[in-house]
Amino acid sequence: MQQNKIKVGIVGGTGYTGVELLRLLVLHPGVEIAYITSRGEAGQRVSDMFPSLRGYVNLPFTDPAQADLASCDVVFFATPNGIAMQQTRALLDAGVRVIDLAADFRIQDISEWEKWYGMTHACPDLIAEAVYGLPELNREKIASARLVANPGCYPTAVQLGFLPLLQAGVVDESHLIADAKSGVSGAGRKAEIPFLFAEAGDNFKAYGVAGHRHLPEISQGLTGMCDKKVGMTFVPHLTPLIRGIHATLYARLTKEVDLQSLYESQYRNERFVDVLPAGAHPETRSVRGSNLCRIAVHRPGDGDTVVVLSVIDNLVKGAAGQAVQNMNIMFGFDESTALEQVPLLP
Repeated sequence: MQQNKIKVGIVGGTGYTGVELLRLLVLHPGVEIAYITSRGEAGQRVSDMFPSLRGYVNLPFTDPAQADLASCDVVFFATPNGIAMQQTRALLDAGVRVIDLAADFRIQDISEWEKWYGMTHACPDLIAEAVYGLPELNREKIASARLVANPGCYPTAVQLGFLPLLQAGVVDESHLIADAKSGVSGAGRKAEIPFLFAEAGDNFKAYGVAGHRHLPEISQGLTGMCDKKVGMTFVPHLTPLIRGIHATLYARLTKEVDLQSLYESQYRNERFVDVLPAGAHPETRSVRGSNLCRIAVHRPGDGDTVVVLSVIDNLVKGAAGQAVQNMNIMFGFDESTALEQVPLLP
């Protein structure tokens, strides 16, 4: 068990995932937060921008050029896509471990990544080394990783929902459907018209139906679970919520199986996946502020369609919480350290 405090740097501390990382890490007994970087807010106290952290974080934001990130044990990138890949090699060479909360290292097919993200990858040779940070799937690899690609929010809810079915080989992997909804914080902390209160409130809409950046990430993960190419239809929706992902997943059964037992067995020893009793319907508010994924599995009318309901908080299990979970695994802390928050209600 890790006893000494590790030195942590956070690149990009002004967004929702950055402040969520801080909310969790300040309660971690094995962590010293050394740097929180921001070009635009350098010199401003973190607690002045985020009053919720007053009394917990006394540091100012540091200009990235002035931050000695090479002195850290681990650096989190809570930045837009394309930033981490510019700095990761130097950090790894300095012996620093890296957890990227963006998408720079999630997709193994570099040409596929460049197609979806519209830029040339700065360090394609590191893609093969990066470990995809879904603990329920890659725990052993995460423990020894230098570079962890933290999963996206939609991909986390979808993959955890489909995992038992695909590993058991009981569904037609060529016809999978993920109908997923997200709160507006999933779009980040930025001023854009679709996410203004008057635009997103009292409204509900699909987007990215023709193609969404999380689709190749999801397909890659599901293919790895069953060693077969999957056929995936993924439709995301924007809801008038601040936090939350609700994924309704559909698959056609090809074998008879006790679905409830299958899910309970798969996740029996997983602290952050909660399989609800048969017939249950998980709610996004039942996981708000927590690192939990709550799942229920249904077979309507005893037909050949299985329906899985999977809910997470997009900022916690879908981002910062899962990143801290990965850090705990990497440095030998108990996996649940700083992640035992009870969900907020109401």
